[in-house]
Amino acid sequence: MERIYSTTALRDRQREVKDAASRDLVRITENGEGAFVFCSEEVFQREIDDAVERALYAERVKDAVAKGYAALAGGETVEGTAAARAAVARMRAARG
Repeated sequence: MERIYSTTALRDRQREVKDAASRDLVRITENGEGAFVFCSEEVFQREIDDAVERALYAERVKDAVAKGYAALAGGETVEGTAAARAAVARMRAARG
């Protein structure tokens, strides 16, 4: 869970703020408003890696949806459970 500290706490309680920043993002406020984000190098890299994974996942989902729309437009559909099972069986057989 992200911790929130004031700039005064950053000055007066450095060890506490640094300890929190070694585990997660720390929000630093000025006059009650968000001003800065503070974290360790490891946390920063983890946040970057997580952002990349989320972006890649979003692209995979976007691609799958686009393929689904293309298949629908091309008439590549099946109706009913029996037809779906038969289509899956044909795909498995084609893979070998």
